Amino acid sequence: MFLPHAQTLAQARSYVAALANCAPNIEASSAYERVLLELDRVHNDECPALDTDDLTDDRDILFAVAGSAIEELEHFGVDALSVELILAMLGDARDLDIG
Repeated sequence: MFLPHAQTLAQARSYVAALANCAPNIEASSAYERVLLELDRVHNDECPALDTDDLTDDRDILFAVAGSAIEELEHFGVDALSVELILAMLGDARDLDIG
């Protein structure tokens, strides 16, 4: 994995983790955690560390940046169907979050 890919993946994972941390209920938090697990699975568990320090508490911004980073993974060779499935999982988690 080249550096730009790793940076994009780290951003996606960090923002999804921040969403999981600030989710209002266990169902939403668990759904975000499943998104993280799927990102890890798609990358064969070769994933950069999370860094949620100094991220905003605004869940709308966290969601937008996470979604954008996940979409960008397609430019680094991640299968388009996998990206769409992960984005769908992120949307489902968001639905539970704003529930």
